Amino acid sequence: MEPIVVKVGGSEGIDLEALCEDVAGLVRDGLPLVLVHGGSAETNRVAEALGHPPQFVTSPSGFTSRLTDRKTLEIFEMVYCGSTNKGIVERLQRRGVNAVGLSGLDGRLWEGKRKKGIRAVEDGKTRIIRDTWTGTVERVNTELLRSLMDAGCLPVLTPPAVSVDGEAINVDGDRAAARTAAALGADTLMLLSNVPGLLRDFPDEASLVREVPAGGIEEAMEMAQGRMRIKLLGAQEAIEGGVARVVLGDARGEAPVRRALDGEGTVIRGAAS
Repeated sequence: MEPIVVKVGGSEGIDLEALCEDVAGLVRDGLPLVLVHGGSAETNRVAEALGHPPQFVTSPSGFTSRLTDRKTLEIFEMVYCGSTNKGIVERLQRRGVNAVGLSGLDGRLWEGKRKKGIRAVEDGKTRIIRDTWTGTVERVNTELLRSLMDAGCLPVLTPPAVSVDGEAINVDGDRAAARTAAALGADTLMLLSNVPGLLRDFPDEASLVREVPAGGIEEAMEMAQGRMRIKLLGAQEAIEGGVARVVLGDARGEAPVRRALDGEGTVIRGAAS
């Protein structure tokens, strides 16, 4: 049985205790899982406290991302690889799950090229920003992941990734999870956050879009707000990589993974499913 890849975001309102309780139960039931996580809200708080507040940029295509200089990358690693990753591992270990926390740096788990520059729109004008520590996952070390799972371990993964030159690079967690799901041949990818899924009229949760056909992702992006646009891009990349189903689900409340498995949220299916 191929694993299910679950990505949980790091925004306010996400219940990590409920998530880990749910994951532990599913692992005991014999469901193979790979867990990917973020940590954006805590990273923002730490960055503010350290006097290096977060900055965000918007690309010409409308995607918003964290502007990552070297200091930001170090703060990012402190939170994602440190307190957040080990906090999740500890929660799972307390529940009897032999979780192993890794960043994309470890064992070249996620590898890609560091971008020489990024294009950003400011005041209606596009400019190139140099000296950023960002990239996109192009290769997944599936041999390492499978060896961990074969040994009875649950991989708990987080950015950053590693560049082809051995540098740490900030990558988007949703797209990294999508690449991981495709590389492992996963049937399902779950992208869980602090909203119930794609909302037609954000932030009205009653406007939840229950299903998006594989060919309708571009149209869905037009109604998406904020981080949901990048989640849809990740979903598109997963579907194109052979993943049969992507669920945009809610990480607030009890049993978030089981609810997403049952199709609660926004379901995006591949053409063949």
